[in-house]
Amino acid sequence: MKGECLICKAPLVYPETGEEMECAICGRKEFGRARCERGHYVCDECHMAGLDAIVALCLESPSKNPADILEGMMAMPFCHMHGPEHHVMVGAALLTAYRNAGGEIDLERALTEMVRRGKSVPGGACGFWGACGAGISSGMFVSILSSSTPLSAEPFALAHQMTAKSLNAIGEIGGPRCCKRDSYLSVLAAVDFAAERFGIQMEKPEIVCRHSPQNNQCIGKRCPFSSANRRAVSGRE
Repeated sequence: MKGECLICKAPLVYPETGEEMECAICGRKEFGRARCERGHYVCDECHMAGLDAIVALCLESPSKNPADILEGMMAMPFCHMHGPEHHVMVGAALLTAYRNAGGEIDLERALTEMVRRGKSVPGGACGFWGACGAGISSGMFVSILSSSTPLSAEPFALAHQMTAKSLNAIGEIGGPRCCKRDSYLSVLAAVDFAAERFGIQMEKPEIVCRHSPQNNQCIGKRCPFSSANRRAVSGRE
């Protein structure tokens, strides 16, 4: 099992009220809510260093399968087991698969906006806001493709409905958090939503998680993407 601190691999702790912390990488001092047991804090900006590389990956991808696109991002050096990078990756994977499935969007412009918006959702939002950033990212996906603003009518509603569907799926499983699990749940919810509301059918794969060995808080068979669950189903078949 791997530790979680990017500096020393020690377990993370989450002070409920937060405190002023100094990033162990860039030295920035700011209000933070997560540090390791040895006191190391890494700001979201440093945690997401290299994230902009996903734009090139997405622009080159022909895939209609957002989960496959997401896995490609997860394999890149910037992506950790958990972290705010997932708040961008979910929406970016969906925008890419949506375009490749026939959706009419300016993908490069949409991805640039997705990176900008997703980066604004802080790490730990799942526990402290009651709204996982991966689920919010799926709402950003709908907001971007429908050109929603605070003054729009139907696009405003659709973006909220999308976020609600993702968060409901995440909430039904419960915690502790898993950025991979919550990203998968959000992507699958968005595939159904895009087909129903926009008439664009992205591919919807069966997902089997390969990241559990890196997750100290893996919930095992309670996770719908657990390889153990898949083996059990295969055995019955």
